[in-house]
Amino acid sequence: MRQRCGWLPGLVLFAGAMLTAQPPAGGPGAPPSVAPTYADIDYAPADPETSKGHQLDLYLPAGTMRPLPVVIWTAGSAWMADTGKRSAGALAAQLNPAGYAVAGVSIRSSSQVKFPGQLHDMKAAVRWLRANAAKYNLDPNHIGIIGDSSGGWTTSMTAVTGDAPEMEGAVGVTGVSSAVQAAVAFYPPTNFLTMDAWAVRKCNGPQCHDSEGSPESRLVGCPIQTCPEKVKAASPMTYLTPADPPLMILHGGSDQLVPHNQGEHLYMALNKACKEAVFISLPKAAHGNWHGFLTNDSLREGATIRSTSVTDCSVVNPTPYQPTWKTVIEFLDKYLK
Repeated sequence: MRQRCGWLPGLVLFAGAMLTAQPPAGGPGAPPSVAPTYADIDYAPADPETSKGHQLDLYLPAGTMRPLPVVIWTAGSAWMADTGKRSAGALAAQLNPAGYAVAGVSIRSSSQVKFPGQLHDMKAAVRWLRANAAKYNLDPNHIGIIGDSSGGWTTSMTAVTGDAPEMEGAVGVTGVSSAVQAAVAFYPPTNFLTMDAWAVRKCNGPQCHDSEGSPESRLVGCPIQTCPEKVKAASPMTYLTPADPPLMILHGGSDQLVPHNQGEHLYMALNKACKEAVFISLPKAAHGNWHGFLTNDSLREGATIRSTSVTDCSVVNPTPYQPTWKTVIEFLDKYLK
């Protein structure tokens, strides 16, 4: 498919590009996957009735007696689909053997609800998992979240708003914490207003993020450059506090849909705030194929890692590095076990 510099405005072409950025489950080149232990669990009532945006699947390792840390997965779709739990089986194939339960979580699309409805949905899923931990042998004190693209945005927003009551919402289970203890975001959009300025190719007209039909504008309900306060409320940088959990960000330098600057911007904000954060940059990687970021040598060529720590606000500058699944698992182990 021809590269484009902006997220197309709600067109089938754009949605198709987002939904097929990684190989379809079970297709040629698809990553290993496992079936859910429990499928289509309603973590909140459907709204609207035809929506799948309040469902989750649980993937539990066999034969484990102790309560398991759980990692949420939510897939990207430019906020155009309520299918966030798709691809969770590929994550579970890697994390179940490492001692993690996985919850594939869907949230509502921008045609079903405007921001902050998507964040309210994910927080409801976290609260449901915590409230039902004993039933499914989960550890309610150790919950992580991973997502890609718009799912990476959901991941970042969930991570930094665990102590933001104004963003909690009242979907599903209430009265339980929605805080997570670790997060991994693949190529997340984080500052909608600067996406066109940092695009790898100049956009033109309706192909721009700034257009009234772009996924970002549809998410917040207005052309983004006309409503900066709404856009600010949809940026994870707005909510950084000392209570935020450690966050790992992976972003491709050749990303044609979500500019590399977006992940780097969030990392630098975490850096300046002396947070626990890791940024892995893959110069050759384009948008999508999150699994390939950890397995494909052609995508990982020239990759670097840098980090910042809450301890003395210490910084490790970019160093050559090849990310693997071990990278993600060791990060989760450090903060969820």
